[in-house]
Amino acid sequence: MFRYEHPEFIDLLWVVPVLALMLVNYWFWRKRALARLGEHARVNRMIGGFSERRFGLKTGLLLLAIFLLIVAFANPQRGAKKQKMTQKSSDVFIALDISQSMWAQDVAPNRLELAKVFVQKLVQALEGERIGLIFFAGDAFLQMPLSTDYAFIIQSVQGAGPELITAQGTAIQDAIQLAAKSYDSDPKGRALILITDGEDHDEGAVSQAETAYGDGIAIFPIGAGTAEGGPIPMPEQGGGMAFKRDENNEVVRTKLDESMLHKIAQAGGGRAFNISQGDAAVSALKREIDGLEKRELEVRSFSEFETYFQWFLLPALALLLLEMWLGWKQ
Repeated sequence: MFRYEHPEFIDLLWVVPVLALMLVNYWFWRKRALARLGEHARVNRMIGGFSERRFGLKTGLLLLAIFLLIVAFANPQRGAKKQKMTQKSSDVFIALDISQSMWAQDVAPNRLELAKVFVQKLVQALEGERIGLIFFAGDAFLQMPLSTDYAFIIQSVQGAGPELITAQGTAIQDAIQLAAKSYDSDPKGRALILITDGEDHDEGAVSQAETAYGDGIAIFPIGAGTAEGGPIPMPEQGGGMAFKRDENNEVVRTKLDESMLHKIAQAGGGRAFNISQGDAAVSALKREIDGLEKRELEVRSFSEFETYFQWFLLPALALLLLEMWLGWKQ
């Protein structure tokens, strides 16, 4: 693998042909000027025996030295060896509920925004693990497979909202099922962190959690909201805001279903937390993930490069010294 450490210096190579053109123009201008003074041999004796051959040699040495200096400043590098490293990590999926009920403001500023902050802190705490991202509401979709691209995960979470999924609801069962399908074949070190308000009217979530745990997936539900709950703000055209209403025109009030989350945690072999626990919940989750059996991943990278600037710098300096040592006379 070849590269220049400072490729911007390579752009300066245009200096070499431009300087060569200037020196050639100077050479012809000098010849024309001397020709106007008289016969070539006599004029040459008058000015001290200037050597045309030495001029060409010194010019060539100077141009070659400048070329080598530019390449040396760019610092050519080649991958010295292909490193093989192994890294022990767990595979963690974060499933984030982005249903409209996550707009409820029973926690400030609302459930979804608080969940986004929580996920960002969690991703930072779990650095070194492979992390995947699932969004769900009425159904679930894989936003990002297992990866160590933590910046992209955080960026995706920051842009998450109910508008990403047409079908509304809280399909916890679908989120667990999708995560189970998205792990690699190795059953070691699997965890699913489920961030939701728990308002799932499908009892299949608990049985799906039990099935996932049988496949080696530990499930950690994180409750977003309070048992008292609150109405769901809905943006209106023109910038206004109203509350979501049911078919009877009654304001819908959403409440955190802690009982459902504890049942999922029990069936999934994990622990349930509340998002309001903040850093304490993040630290507890990190300890839980650290306690999982790790799997070894082989990572290959060209992290070591051998530099070759000296092979260009030393000849360039030698050529400059030689050019200065050579006189203009034969």
